[in-house]
Amino acid sequence: MEKRLVRNVQDKKIAGVCAGLADYLDIDATLVRGLWILFTLLGGSGILAYLILWLIMPEAGTKA
Repeated sequence: MEKRLVRNVQDKKIAGVCAGLADYLDIDATLVRGLWILFTLLGGSGILAYLILWLIMPEAGTKA
């Protein structure tokens, strides 16, 4: 089975981006969310990255 980077709509808190990244990397979603908070607090780059990923990552179950 082919691995795809998609937003996880089952485990979403805001848009499912962190959960989708965690699924793709096979790590815990809490770790990805913690790193996102760290990047956001250390200069705001986390917000920009999240918005870009939200726009370009398809939802799980959709054809892209």
